[in-house]
Amino acid sequence: MRAAKIVLDKNPDVFFVIVGSGDMEGQIIKRAVDLGIADKVIFTGFLRGEEQKRIYQMADLYVLPSVSEPFGITALEALQNGAPTLISRQSGVSEVIKNCLKVDFWDVDQMANKILAVLDYNILGECLQENGLQESQKFNWENSAQKCLAAYNSVLSI
Repeated sequence: MRAAKIVLDKNPDVFFVIVGSGDMEGQIIKRAVDLGIADKVIFTGFLRGEEQKRIYQMADLYVLPSVSEPFGITALEALQNGAPTLISRQSGVSEVIKNCLKVDFWDVDQMANKILAVLDYNILGECLQENGLQESQKFNWENSAQKCLAAYNSVLSI
């Protein structure tokens, strides 16, 4: 929310959409109110199916600032649905995907700068979208299963 405040101070036409729910939802809502940006933040709750796809496809940028996300499958979902993506370097998914922006979760100034860069420079968002979508195609259950089988077969043949 602090990065959102910085973004909104520079571009008051931006809206933030927070999807999902969890332990910190109340704290995040309170933070938006305390920062005076509650009118620019939409909380959807948990989404699935077509609603989830549409929200990714409508996004100018998907942001995963979490430090506690063990992997971050939502970042892959965002890429697969064509959303340019910004993730924290501390999330597990940052070790796997390359075609996204990355920032330390605590560096709200840098996070805000990268959000603004995507909003200000269409070519950056388009490049992230195209390359992220292409990269995301390699992530599927069949490829993952093949890698597991190869690992098991390697161990069994020792």
